[in-house]
Amino acid sequence: MPRILIVAPNWIGDALMAQPLLARLHEKIPALQLDVLAPEWVAAVLRRMPEVNEVIAVPFRHGALQLRSRWKVGRSLKARGYQQAIVLPNTWKSALVPFFADIPLRSGYVGESRYGLLNLLYKKNGAPMPLHYARLSEVPGRQVKEPLPTPLLEADPGEIEAVKRRFGVEGSYAVFCPGAEYGPAKRWPYFKELAATLALQVVILGSTNDEEAALGIRGKNLVGKTTLDEAIDLIAGAAYVVSNDSGLMHIAAALGRPQVALFGSSSPVHTPPLSAAARVLWLRLECSPCFERVCPLGHFRCMRELAVETVVKEIQNLGA
Repeated sequence: MPRILIVAPNWIGDALMAQPLLARLHEKIPALQLDVLAPEWVAAVLRRMPEVNEVIAVPFRHGALQLRSRWKVGRSLKARGYQQAIVLPNTWKSALVPFFADIPLRSGYVGESRYGLLNLLYKKNGAPMPLHYARLSEVPGRQVKEPLPTPLLEADPGEIEAVKRRFGVEGSYAVFCPGAEYGPAKRWPYFKELAATLALQVVILGSTNDEEAALGIRGKNLVGKTTLDEAIDLIAGAAYVVSNDSGLMHIAAALGRPQVALFGSSSPVHTPPLSAAARVLWLRLECSPCFERVCPLGHFRCMRELAVETVVKEIQNLGA
């Protein structure tokens, strides 16, 4: 049985934008067994992907080399007999585990001069992130068949209802995701005002890093109170979702939920919500996208001038 190891990205959104790559690999290789090496905070998303056979969760920390830990993981995987490893992050250290596992074909983008660690190298060409990852399903230089498969996460209706009962969520509700891990330049400032205009109850989701962004929003504030699995199930049960460009935005897209996705400093061309049920709002200012964590010009117009009324209109257009 053919076996491939994927080294997953370190961000939830990137992991979901890489799912079309996983689907393409299955199309090309019958009976493929696809395992994914991933940090613990991304593993819950990958376990819900039908393309993934096993998620190998590792305790590697952001920015840490942890050379001995990577060597141990690599040696533990050697006996599995992977024919290929595809390394999705661009860092030097992310290519170490496949190298230590003696996987014969190790592919990925050039990144931090990873010559030797990787032996099938690709050059970046500025493609949108889903296509950027999907290019790794073909030999370097060969075009990828489009359109790409759509990301899909599995959600069990019984588990959705169980999670709703656990948190006291009844009836129809909207989910707000006011945070964005990358920085404040991606956070729309008017979720509080939006909640005040809506008759539907609101459930607010995010990590502990999003607590400040959630302050004052009317609704059931579950920011920092759920596991990622519980957040996924609550999103799966929502009538609709309003979010910034974040991991939870990509989760809502992969669950097929109607959503309004708000973009400012980032670009929906580069990191789009891959769903026909998503509506994108982006002002396309001359200074956007800047991809900065904080507005470098100090005015934050890309988000500040995105009016509540505009978002309300898009919610009404969802038909949810």
